[in-house]
Amino acid sequence: MADEQDVRRIALALDGVVENPSEGFDFRVRGKGFVWSWPERVPGRRRVIRTDVAVLYVGDEAEKQALLRGEPDLFFTDPGHEPWPLVLVRLDQVDEARLAELVGDARRMRLDDAGQG
Repeated sequence: MADEQDVRRIALALDGVVENPSEGFDFRVRGKGFVWSWPERVPGRRRVIRTDVAVLYVGDEAEKQALLRGEPDLFFTDPGHEPWPLVLVRLDQVDEARLAELVGDARRMRLDDAGQG
């Protein structure tokens, strides 16, 4: 199963990707984030950066809902991410090949959004 180092290796192997310095991981392409560590927020406490969960850009609500409904053991959301085209991915539930596909797709969709795909 995948971990933070797998995310880092996969993301940095993609063209134009830079890692934004952060407590966990945070990868961007042309200044736009596409995969980063989950900043878990628990009411009454400080947020905790979780490197065992990745926030992944998915482009639109239809894709988000398809992932959430199709693989609820792998993908989820939280109140802070619900309004956005983002899903949370449990890294210990995904293999490296699938993670590479997800991260690559997220990068491509970020570029497509900017009209620079």
